[in-house]
Amino acid sequence: MSGKRPSILNSLGAGKYLFRRPKTIKYPFELKEPAPRYRGFHLNDWDACTGCGNCEDICPNEAIEMVEVPELEEAPEEGRTNLRPQINYGRCCFCGLCVDVCPAGALRLSRDYLHIHFDTDTFTFIPKDQKSAGEKFLPEEEYSVLKANLDHRRQDYEGFSQDLDFSLFRLDRVPMPQVPPEERKLSFIEQVIGYTKEEAKGEAERCLECGLCEDACPAGLNIVDYVGAIYEDDPDESLRQIFKDNPLPSICGRVCMKHCEDACSLGKQGDPVAIRWLKRWTADSIEDYKRSLELTPGEDKGKKVGIVGAGPSGLSLAYFLRLKGYGVTVFDSLPGAGGATRIGPPQYRLPLDAIEKDVNYIASLGVEFRFCTTVGEDVSFEEIRDVYDAAYLAVGNSDPLSTGIENADKAHLALDFLRSNKIGEGVEVGREVVVIGGGNVAMDAAREALRLQHMQHPETSVVTKTVSLEDWDELPATGEEVEEAREEGIQFNPAWGPKKIEVDGDGRVKGLLCTKVKSVFDEDGRFNPSFDEDREKFLEGDTIIEAIGQKPDFSFISEETFGKLEFTERRKVRVNENGMTSLPGVFAGGDIVNTNLDAVTAIADAKVASEGIDCYLSGK
Repeated sequence: MSGKRPSILNSLGAGKYLFRRPKTIKYPFELKEPAPRYRGFHLNDWDACTGCGNCEDICPNEAIEMVEVPELEEAPEEGRTNLRPQINYGRCCFCGLCVDVCPAGALRLSRDYLHIHFDTDTFTFIPKDQKSAGEKFLPEEEYSVLKANLDHRRQDYEGFSQDLDFSLFRLDRVPMPQVPPEERKLSFIEQVIGYTKEEAKGEAERCLECGLCEDACPAGLNIVDYVGAIYEDDPDESLRQIFKDNPLPSICGRVCMKHCEDACSLGKQGDPVAIRWLKRWTADSIEDYKRSLELTPGEDKGKKVGIVGAGPSGLSLAYFLRLKGYGVTVFDSLPGAGGATRIGPPQYRLPLDAIEKDVNYIASLGVEFRFCTTVGEDVSFEEIRDVYDAAYLAVGNSDPLSTGIENADKAHLALDFLRSNKIGEGVEVGREVVVIGGGNVAMDAAREALRLQHMQHPETSVVTKTVSLEDWDELPATGEEVEEAREEGIQFNPAWGPKKIEVDGDGRVKGLLCTKVKSVFDEDGRFNPSFDEDREKFLEGDTIIEAIGQKPDFSFISEETFGKLEFTERRKVRVNENGMTSLPGVFAGGDIVNTNLDAVTAIADAKVASEGIDCYLSGK
């Protein structure tokens, strides 16, 4: 060995460090505070969490499993399941992707990272936060690192959370091109222009494929698949997926109530995927359904079904039954198919050629239509029951209601008004129109009247008003319909009830006298309006339209047969799980059966009845 021998004085130099602050900490008696966005154990807001499963899908280590929590209530129509993420901390790498992809912003990471336990099973954990499991989150003075685990955590110790500026999904939908209000109110041009292919693909790309929309859809459409096919630039496949459950994509792509979008997980913090408009794009982009679908009727069963009503439910049943091989004849008093969709939604919402596109395809499968045929007059219902092996009632709510106030006979009934303007000779309106009602039909009537005013009274000041029992927060019309009506200049008078239609000495309408509404429903939640008789308002108008609802017309059924029909407490035709009424071989669906009163629910009824009729006629 060589080199200089170390001096004993060198060791004395270390003594200077005895009086300096140490670089280390006195763990566990002294803790180092983690960074503000530290990625520790998970927190989950159970109220905000929808159970969509996006966190499970994105986890690179398969550390997340969605598990059922039976005590949680499911609400498919709101996009909420009773599933919650369970974390396996033996697999988790704390990357935070599950937080970034959570559309509800429910999942976060805390700054807790210590779990002391001898049982390895405890490392698999269903996270909550202190809002739902407050007993497990302790204030700093009560927290002990010596007891730290997933049941002994620090309070108010949030760490990594979602930053929407860097999220893994797009909150804003691709805007739908529309005719501006000041232009569209001058004519019946279709308001919604429709997506281009690039816009449709861009909107389809937003879908997170969680499937909450499918649970909410009454007809159970394969939404994830048909939206995915649009993104993959395969409109033919998109149409095939739609037609598995819904043979009316052109109609529903325009006027569907879009329950699916109400459940979309992206709607929790942003815009839901434009599922309805994507369905419309698929229908509009394919000129020939027949070429794309390549469907043929099933082998002839030798049985025939008579359908009363060519609305969405009747049309859908005809389609489903033809594919099963049944002969189908549809009776309707109108000159064409569509039922309420043919006469109700104005041309600017649902043009007739959009209806005919769906109807013509169904007819091409061999469905026989007998239009301008009124059951009960041109053919009796009893004849249909005798001639056909089964019958289906799909008559809808076709009889408009009236307020019955003084001089109500001077008013137009909304359904007749809409029908005349869409497929009839049209109605002349005055310069001041008052529409009674706050639902979607009232919005259609008001917006249609406004267009007629501009066309019939050009370069003249016109005004259309609505009056409704319901206040702003109770209006039964969709928010979309109300907003578009207001954009066009419709004047609203919520929380006022019609009392009397005022007329002059010649019987001409002068306006509507209204009374202030105190409440629409009583303490038991029943419709029972009360009024403040001391507060009145007079709405000037020379045209009054009543749009307060419709009811079914069963006059085509004989009294003897009608007496055998059973009804629910809500005066709906009672059907069993197969869609059959109390009359053997007679099935029913649509507005006379369900309470949703929309096309897609009517289609769902038809799906059920098609299986029920098949079982009934095949003796299963």
